[in-house]
Amino acid sequence: MSPRTPRFDGVTLALHQGWFTAVAEEMGVTLMRSAHSPNITERLDHSCAVFDAHARLVAQAAHIPVHLGSMPRAVEAALTLAPFAPGDVVLLNDPFAGGTHLPDLTCVSPVFLGTRRVPDFFVASRAHHADVGGAAPGSLPIAREVFEEGFRIPPVRLMRAGTMVSEVLDLLLANVRTPNERRADLAAQLGAQHTGERRLRALAERSPGHSLTVAAAALLAATERRTRAAIRALPTGTWSFTDLLDGDGVIDAPVPLSLTLTLRNGRARFDWTRSAPQTRGPVNAVRAVVTAASMYALRCVLEDDVAVNDGLLRCVEAVTRPGSVLDPLPPAAVGAGNVETSQRLVDVAFGALAKALPDRVPAASSGTMNNLLIGGVDPRTGLAFAYYETLGGGHGAGPQASGESAMQAHMTNTRNTPIESLEHAYPLHVVSTRIRRRSGGAGRRRGGDGIERVLEMGADVRVTVISERRARGPWGLAGGAAGKPGRTTVRWRSSDARDNTLPAKFTIDLRKGAVLTVASPGGGGHGAALPKASRRRRTRS
Repeated sequence: MSPRTPRFDGVTLALHQGWFTAVAEEMGVTLMRSAHSPNITERLDHSCAVFDAHARLVAQAAHIPVHLGSMPRAVEAALTLAPFAPGDVVLLNDPFAGGTHLPDLTCVSPVFLGTRRVPDFFVASRAHHADVGGAAPGSLPIAREVFEEGFRIPPVRLMRAGTMVSEVLDLLLANVRTPNERRADLAAQLGAQHTGERRLRALAERSPGHSLTVAAAALLAATERRTRAAIRALPTGTWSFTDLLDGDGVIDAPVPLSLTLTLRNGRARFDWTRSAPQTRGPVNAVRAVVTAASMYALRCVLEDDVAVNDGLLRCVEAVTRPGSVLDPLPPAAVGAGNVETSQRLVDVAFGALAKALPDRVPAASSGTMNNLLIGGVDPRTGLAFAYYETLGGGHGAGPQASGESAMQAHMTNTRNTPIESLEHAYPLHVVSTRIRRRSGGAGRRRGGDGIERVLEMGADVRVTVISERRARGPWGLAGGAAGKPGRTTVRWRSSDARDNTLPAKFTIDLRKGAVLTVASPGGGGHGAALPKASRRRRTRS
């Protein structure tokens, strides 16, 4: 280092980590408070992050794991449009060019801190938009090709030098069911981008020269060193695990996901190449999703408080096979890969890690986001609507504690839509939302219970459910029982006495008055259940 290059001790690096993270957090608050759709304002289905000039993740807010672990690929894709000018904003959602699935629209903006003609940083926001066109409302149909899933956007400039490229916006809005909502939510994302740029410039004003960019590089290097040390503290070896998706939505046959995990020399290698070939249905997951799930699973078992940035990513190698369900080739359908396959990837990774770290890894959680999409024409306004929600389930029990009930798990970190907001925004009536008692797996420590949500349709609608863990429940560990599988049923009229069971993945048209029930899986139990006599003795003591 030259005498003029700033040096950063541990305290200074920690301060910079907090500052960068605060930028991402404030971006998220801006997006949440200024968006229109309940999916963003209530469920918080969005993520924000800060990247350096080389598209390396510097800091993220505590948002959606599947978004943030995969967003570096989006920033890399945006870099293909260089050179940039102040005020540029790149928009994309193409799963084969930096995206994950089509409803996730990503904005990327360069940040110029001084007089240089190249960016010093990038800020990015990703938000799940409730509809981006396609074959069914909500843009998660039972598709066979990506073309059925909605409007596909390669990296394009949405703003150029601070001016909206109206032709791009008009083209997008002409291809969605809810253009006014999309316009408002995109405006909220642009507000988040502006917040990130403004806050980074304010930080740079406190730092002499280019020390903010040097601090970012030093922070990534420090995280890499810390991560390698944390991995070296884990057992060295190779472990394998396989789990199954229920099906791809088109063919009713299990889809194997197989992992060979190697921990050695401060690195974690996740080899997914033995997984199934790419499927006809939409459960294919692009490489960015696989990397995100691998990174998330590793981060969960590290005892050290390692920051999530490119320093961590440098220590994780995710290996896939082109043409497989975990590295599909276009025009594969991928809508469910981001939401359902990502959840199962974590289960598989935890299954392998449990063999290496049995005292640190829980049983399988619900293993599905229970994606519920309903759309039609709202009779109150005469306008199209698109409702999207994911439902939580039971967490897997661990070596030290029972699983939590009615919670989102792993690759999603969203909230539920409050009943008042849901019924105000959509022609739907929430008959009940309750914990699905005794759905968690039995064991010395029980799995958490799932959720049961019952909705009555207030209009003629098209409904899509993309779910998993209907054929078999989440597995237990150390003798614990599996959680209860999920179940989706319909009563064609509210006066009907009998529920009709539906498959894990379907699209169906329902008339006004139909009642849909989605019951999510419970988590797996941990440890063999004690005999009744032993439980009584332990209770008395």
